[in-house]
Amino acid sequence: MFTGLDVVIHGEPDADPEVGDITLDSRTVGPGTLYVALPGTKAHGADFSSAAAAQGAVAVLTDVDGRDRAAATGLPVVVCENPRAAMALAAATLFGRPTHDLRMFGLTGTNGKTTTCFLVEAALVAAGERVGTIGTNGFRLDGEPIESSRTTVTTPESPDLQALLAVMLERGASAVAMEVSSHALVLQRVNEVGFDVAGFTNLGRDHLDFHPTMEDYFQAKSRLFDPRWCRVAVVNTDDEYGLRLAQKLAGQELPRLVSTGFGPSDHQILDRRATPTGSWLKVAGPYGEREFTIDLPGEYNVRNAVMALAMLTEAGIDVDGAIEGLRHAQVPGRMELVLNDPDAPRCYVDFAHTPQAISAAIDAVEPDEGGRTIVVIGAGGDRDRAKRGPMGAAAARGSDLVVVTDDNPRTESPEAIRAAVVAGVESATDAGRRPEVVEVSPRREAIAHALASARAGDVVLVLGKGHERGQEIAGEVLPFDDAGTVRELWNEIQTMAGEGR
Repeated sequence: MFTGLDVVIHGEPDADPEVGDITLDSRTVGPGTLYVALPGTKAHGADFSSAAAAQGAVAVLTDVDGRDRAAATGLPVVVCENPRAAMALAAATLFGRPTHDLRMFGLTGTNGKTTTCFLVEAALVAAGERVGTIGTNGFRLDGEPIESSRTTVTTPESPDLQALLAVMLERGASAVAMEVSSHALVLQRVNEVGFDVAGFTNLGRDHLDFHPTMEDYFQAKSRLFDPRWCRVAVVNTDDEYGLRLAQKLAGQELPRLVSTGFGPSDHQILDRRATPTGSWLKVAGPYGEREFTIDLPGEYNVRNAVMALAMLTEAGIDVDGAIEGLRHAQVPGRMELVLNDPDAPRCYVDFAHTPQAISAAIDAVEPDEGGRTIVVIGAGGDRDRAKRGPMGAAAARGSDLVVVTDDNPRTESPEAIRAAVVAGVESATDAGRRPEVVEVSPRREAIAHALASARAGDVVLVLGKGHERGQEIAGEVLPFDDAGTVRELWNEIQTMAGEGR
């Protein structure tokens, strides 16, 4: 199970227990489980070895610091310098290395992972594949949710990931598109996952509460393209960090480098323009030139579509079939058009929660002549505090009205978070014009204020939470859905107008 790793097994020399499961959560241990005891921020997992043994664990995997506490259980103890790598190897082995029989597509980057995964999924479905997806929006097979106790927001820990992939394979999946977070790469959750094609979208400021510097963040993202796990790398070379990654990978046998972008590249965007419902684009690649439309607005979604097209064609999917799948793909909470009636403002809900993503969302849409751009924005608590001001500044540029409200304040003061965002809005100017800024809480009232301030021809962008169906306040997750709230409030506004109030 640990072939190739430097491990030492303590315990009975002839101990060779039969392992039927693996977990790093002592609460989920059952009979026949290999319990992985990792160091944590508050305690070492080895402190829970006795509880794991009592629940049926047959062995413990840990590091040197956890060895003696784990050995006190009397179970065989596997000790190694890098228990996370050993855990990933053990999980892949235990679940039969499912990625050997799946066509795997991986996406990393700050923005665009979820959208590009949905686009890849749509094209694969159009090509007749049964597709699993793993990412921020959950786990799905053929578009239907797979129930799971999620261990992370985006990319599961390696035992859960390998088990999930095995379930998808067992249920008939032929391909999987998955998001790969920087946390997952640093914590080696995708070790032993073989990616046929992996894509790099871009890199902007995010997660600097976890990564000490942007350079550390970039190096973490680069780990997806380790030649041990990746065959083809598709990289957006218009992005500064994408260009660096391409230069790093150039000339290697594996992964084979494929570039995308508006600049000279293997899959080059020759032209694009807005349409009433999305975008028209023209692209050139190994397949020649193609023109098509997508139901997603903005330059960045054109980039996402071409990234998806490059990944698909490099994996052997017919280009014209892939394009048919891309045309009408929709992504919940990603520039989701919620209101589009002639007598209503156009209203979009988007997950944008970084300065880069906020700017891209505003640039993606244009109000009608004489119309205004209204943005609802907040920032998350217990996360990178330094990005709050830049988020507010990004919302201000190109907007006429910025409504600052609460996102997920978590355990922080909502007032303090809003104040930081407001300061960012007030620090920004757009060609000498300063937008109106108002602070409204709670979030429902902020959305109501934005809609009540809007008229036909305006654009309203509700940013930050996208697909999420809850709002975390003071440690409690309360039901909240931006798209549903927009529809409900607009109906109320229409009803009140009809009654002449």
